[in-house]
Amino acid sequence: MTYYALHALQHRGQEAAGIVSSYFDNEKGKMRQALHRGEGHVLDVFEDGSILTNKLRGVSAIGHTRYSTTGANSLANIQPFHMIYRQGNISIAHNGNLTNTRALRRELQDAGAIFQTSTDSELFLHLIARSRKETQIEQIREAFQTTRGAYSILVQTENSLIAARDPHGIRPLAIGRIKNDDGTYAYVVASETCAFDIISAEYIRDVQHNEMIVIDQHTLETGEFTSLKIIDETPEAKHCIFEYIYFSRPDSHIYGHSVDKIRRKLGKNLAVESPIYPDNEEEKVTVIGVPDSATTATLGYADSSRKMGINSKFEIGLIRSHYVGRTFISPGQNNREFKVKTKFNTVRGVLEDKKVVVIDDSIVRGTTSKSLVKLIREAGPREVHMRITSPPIKYPCFYGMDFPTRSELIANYHDDEEHVGEAIHVDSLHYLSVDMLMDSVPHDKGCDYCTACFTGNYPVEIEADANKSCAEND
Repeated sequence: MTYYALHALQHRGQEAAGIVSSYFDNEKGKMRQALHRGEGHVLDVFEDGSILTNKLRGVSAIGHTRYSTTGANSLANIQPFHMIYRQGNISIAHNGNLTNTRALRRELQDAGAIFQTSTDSELFLHLIARSRKETQIEQIREAFQTTRGAYSILVQTENSLIAARDPHGIRPLAIGRIKNDDGTYAYVVASETCAFDIISAEYIRDVQHNEMIVIDQHTLETGEFTSLKIIDETPEAKHCIFEYIYFSRPDSHIYGHSVDKIRRKLGKNLAVESPIYPDNEEEKVTVIGVPDSATTATLGYADSSRKMGINSKFEIGLIRSHYVGRTFISPGQNNREFKVKTKFNTVRGVLEDKKVVVIDDSIVRGTTSKSLVKLIREAGPREVHMRITSPPIKYPCFYGMDFPTRSELIANYHDDEEHVGEAIHVDSLHYLSVDMLMDSVPHDKGCDYCTACFTGNYPVEIEADANKSCAEND
């Protein structure tokens, strides 16, 4: 089940994958954990099916797909991480980015810790192992209290699965269950609910911000989770708004809401804020989306345009090759540029001699947008207008998204939309405003959003010498 669920989460990380399972060793009379990790897509890492049936046997498992922004691409950095300490086997899978990594790493190294990886996720293992708390649950909770930043994390012990979200709940995490043949339930936790669909699991609820839940034998018998607060006072949630804009699949529910529905509203608000009109009554405006993340928003834009009396039509103008990964999360600029060139092709008959509106979710470095516009221009449209369902990205993310240093962000090189538009060679460009973005997303009690990449307002303190995000998405 973990293997199939990782397939559904492949879009969240394509560099590497891994699974660790927990099983009872009859010969030794105790629990053990088996681990398999490798570089590449889930299908490649587990190409030998016998790994799943023989090596990774057991009663529970956690899996991870790697999306890194710092830390070398080495086997040592591939999650899940596993260790054996005084209270037995323990494994973790972490999605997010800690913001006090350097301080904690220096402190632990001064105390004699030896690090095996270059990722922030390893800190959790060291903190758990060094905790002097009496119980394992208390040790894990203390580790969560010590770290700062964004973490949605799974911890697999010999007799339980612990799931937690940082006090601000920046990254998502959902709980589901699967009904067994005997009427009992198995429980699953994942970053997105699309992972539940592939294994026919029922979505129950999200792990709440500042919550740590324990799934153990008691849960299997009663259906009840042990729920603990990480810190005593729960702050306002600061959900990553970019999960709605780009990162999550449209068929997922994130923070308890439909991504598809929110993206449609993003497109509708974008049309209201920046419509494109035909030159005459006979002409139609052709509206196309950059597949796949912008497709749903494009439907919303076209629908809203028609309701405003604009003669517009949604068309499939770009064809995406699904054998090339997501360009946004590709490590290395050269690799990213190459993937843009191999990922898309145009439908000339849709675009030729047309006034075209291209809907996309974001512009980060400008590499993707510039290459796309060049491809579209080669199909012979009369005009190309670009509309973006997010505000300009002006600040790096330190919580788990691959937004680079400010010097690499195209919005910081140009004063306004007109100049960015000129740089990517479109006839006009408009970003969705922050106000309209906030109008597009749900507002639950006690929950707000992190918009730091647009506004520079970071909800969690950043280390003074931090210069880039580092992330592990699962």
